[in-house]
Amino acid sequence: MAHPVDIHVGKRVRHRRWLIGMTQQQLAEQVGIKFQQIQKYETGANRISASRLWDIADALDVPVSFFFEGLEEEAKQSAEAGGVPADLMGDKEALDLVRSYYAIPENQRRRLFELARVLSDVA
Repeated sequence: MAHPVDIHVGKRVRHRRWLIGMTQQQLAEQVGIKFQQIQKYETGANRISASRLWDIADALDVPVSFFFEGLEEEAKQSAEAGGVPADLMGDKEALDLVRSYYAIPENQRRRLFELARVLSDVA
């Protein structure tokens, strides 16, 4: 499982890249890596080394500290929410789960909800 800091930094990379209208391919070329690696960084699947983060910050024209902004607030919100990500609807897995849940017929959905509630009480 990806570390929350890696996920946060990856989100900030993606956010900045989108803001300036840069593609993953363009960023990868500027940094000297393949775009698939940028994908892995942005999801937090791969940790960004300090030197690579420096290169990414340079390519995106931001200070390295930009990638860590909001990290403490996000961690506090996550702890207060019982481990639920602050940006729950920004999480692809959560969105897929919600879509799948509402695709289930209502009577079965209620039963599934009760099962999930019981399982979460046990954990």
